[in-house]
Order: sequence, then C-alpha cells, then structure tokens
Amino acid sequence: MMATTEFDAPKSLRLESIRKARRIRLREPHISTLTEFVEQVREERECVDLVPYFDPADGGIEAECLFLLEAPGPQAVASGFVSRNNPDESAKNWHQANALAKLRRTRTASWSIIPWYIGDGGRIRTPRPADIDEGWSYLQVLLELLPRLRLIALVGRHAQAMHPWLVALRLPMVVMHTPHPSPQFVNRQPGNRDILNASVREIAIMLDRLRTT
Repeated sequence: MMATTEFDAPKSLRLESIRKARRIRLREPHISTLTEFVEQVREERECVDLVPYFDPADGGIEAECLFLLEAPGPQAVASGFVSRNNPDESAKNWHQANALAKLRRTRTASWSIIPWYIGDGGRIRTPRPADIDEGWSYLQVLLELLPRLRLIALVGRHAQAMHPWLVALRLPMVVMHTPHPSPQFVNRQPGNRDILNASVREIAIMLDRLRTT
C-alpha cells in the first residue's frame, strides 16, 4: 500500500487547514482549466455552493483515468471538493481501494455524472432522468478538457447507466465499472470490500496496459 501523509490521509479534508491548502492550488496549471469549468457550471446552474471543485491533489488535465460517480454527497459539498479525502466512509473506502491497487492519484481525476448536489439536507435523492440529461451535456464538455484520458471508470450503478451513452460517442478510451464504495455496499455482506478492491486493481492494471499500447 502506498504511504500517505496528513495531506493525503483518509478524511483529511475534515481539517480547515487541508481544505485551505487545496483551495490555494486551484489555479495551478494542471487544474486551472477544470476549476474554470466548475465555475462555469456553477454560474450557469446558479448553484455556487452545490458544485464541488476537482481535487488539485489529483491529476487534473493530466489524468489518464476519470472516475465518474453519481453526484456529490453532503461532505463533498461541505469540503468543496470531489475527493477521496472527504470525511465520510465512502471516501475512506475509496482511498483505501486506490492505495491497495497502487493507483497513483495523479493519474486520475474524479467527477460526477450529475455535478451538483441533488440532495435535501444531508441525504441524496435518486437521480431523475432530467438530472442525468443535464449532467450529460457537461460531461461531454469535460471529456474535451482531458487530452490524456485513456479510461473512464463508472463508479456505482447510477453512473454505470451512462455506459451506453459513452459508447455511442465512439470515444478512443476504455469504459470500465466498479462498485460504489459506500458502506451500504461494502458492509452489506462479507466479500464486498474484496470485490471493490479487486475492481480498482483491475482498473490500475488496464491503465498500465493502455499506457504501453
């Protein structure tokens, strides 16, 4: 497993000092284009506080792998970032799965098929067709901003519903699936954590293969 620092430890974004350090990095060259993209979404949707930024600790426009989740949760909204360092159990499980797979985060970026919070208070509601349609238009813009992208990983069943939409674009990249790292999946029955970890390891292996082709 890759070593972590306080900056990259599970749940480290619970600390304002870490959140501040991330915000300072939002204009760095590898992430500035994606920061501007988020701010465009915020302006168009008129929901400034409900669309988290990409995490500058990830690869930004240098990413080879895009992890696509369903929608940002309450902790992502609170921290301001779609991040494996958010202070919730899903993010912790995801951090651990990536560490076990030895998949460097600088090779990845994380986003959601619906970029804005669709919950009510602290609970996310089920996505509606209109949510997915609106998110799809932004996802197509995002894909144009990631020139090194080789693989898209759809995280969880709601994100996986996007698979045929992506295939229809005839993109020159592989589309893979992984379970959602939520406690509802991981803790549902023995072996589910192993399934999650194995799926992320398969993504890491495929990414290495694609780099050599």
